Amino acid sequence: MTKKLRMSGGYRTAASFQTATLIYDATYWFCEKFLDPHSRTVDQMVQAARSGRQNIAEGSRAAATSSQTELRLLNVARSSLEELLLDFEDFLRHRRLTQWKADGTESMAVRNVPRLLKRDRTDQSDLTDLSDQERWALYTPWLEHADPAIRANTLICLINQANFLLDQQIAAVEKQFVEGGGYSEKLAAARLVERGRKKDQSDPSDRTDPTDHIPACPKCGKAMVLRTAKTGKMAGKSFWGCSGYPECKGVVREK
Repeated sequence: MTKKLRMSGGYRTAASFQTATLIYDATYWFCEKFLDPHSRTVDQMVQAARSGRQNIAEGSRAAATSSQTELRLLNVARSSLEELLLDFEDFLRHRRLTQWKADGTESMAVRNVPRLLKRDRTDQSDLTDLSDQERWALYTPWLEHADPAIRANTLICLINQANFLLDQQIAAVEKQFVEGGGYSEKLAAARLVERGRKKDQSDPSDRTDPTDHIPACPKCGKAMVLRTAKTGKMAGKSFWGCSGYPECKGVVREK
């Protein structure tokens, strides 16, 4: 089996995705029980919760081919959850209900669920190996409470946790992109290695391949990618385009 240049998927065991799933389910049932089902706010809250979850999954799948797409989708997820956070804060404020302090007893009880579970388990594992139902059960005393204020406050705690996890995830992807380059750069480098391997095997048919020598971008120095012009006077002809496109538009024409 050919090894992928960049791995993708695996989002189901990511703490950010699992927390976002918990938030989506809890938001759906919160709106169903405490808000007018015909309200535009309900649609917005449910869609924001869904967007947070779905974009984490899509970003994970996109990781195989585009760090930029992965980052964009993770930031969309982060923005959607921030919007949902404001909706729950508005719910409490408009009804003159108390919002828990971040370091208050109630908030800490919710925030400490993963820590207490890890402490009590002999294998010292976290929540990532639990099913959705098992994870929900841990938060049932809050998320199925008859008091909407308790449910809303609990969701605020969970959203803040998810946002913290996403901030870490986004920072890690950015660092990886800066240090290791994007997919196009990795593909060009892998192609160069493969060309060198074939040349070492003295395969005459490969020596005239235009990808034998991958030039550096004359503008930024990044590896170039062989492309084919689709429109204009050069349509159908090959050229080297910068792997940093669209940020860099460096071009080297094939001779």
